[in-house]
Amino acid sequence: MTRRAAGAVLAAVLLAGAALLTGCGPVVTHGPASSGAADSAPPADLQQKLDAAESAAAAPDADTAAENG
Repeated sequence: MTRRAAGAVLAAVLLAGAALLTGCGPVVTHGPASSGAADSAPPADLQQKLDAAESAAAAPDADTAAENG
């Protein structure tokens, strides 16, 4: 690769990187934050989902323990 081609590739990479970095700046929002879907769920429903997730996560551990005796 010649110096001119290497310089062109380096310039293209630097320009692409600069474009990506400027697009990732902080987002400024004005006004109150909007409530998400998780905020509108009742606490009892969330606790039920948490219990189900913990149960599902513990099931493989119990199966492995039973197989290993």
